[in-house]
Amino acid sequence: MSPEAALIWERVKSRAGAFPPEAFAFVQAGLRHTVESIKAAGHEPSGEDAGDGERHVSGQELCLGLRDFAVRQFGLLARTVLLSWNIRGTEDFGKIVFILVESRVLRKSDSDSMTDFQGVFDFDEAFEQALRPAR
Repeated sequence: MSPEAALIWERVKSRAGAFPPEAFAFVQAGLRHTVESIKAAGHEPSGEDAGDGERHVSGQELCLGLRDFAVRQFGLLARTVLLSWNIRGTEDFGKIVFILVESRVLRKSDSDSMTDFQGVFDFDEAFEQALRPAR
């Protein structure tokens, strides 16, 4: 575990419940991946995001970005790895994000809520589809 990840784990472990340190490190790395992907697609900061130059990522955008990041990192084992970390659905991504917010590791906007993470995609379908060869 990197020194940064160890420091963050110290801040969140009392709230982590069934989620191991790897789940928190994955969500943070996946958030960076998601922001970079959105910026690469040409979406610039706007509204409340423009002030600090960082683009706010919605719960739905983050879930999709985490799915893509998991597939890139773990390939065919993506779903298996997430399950080993007790991440069984997009709601679990939201739980981890809000633990990071409560621990003051991440920030949220006033409009962000756990409902943003509910049912964004079905894990079985999403990982099967993401790994299917393009036709």
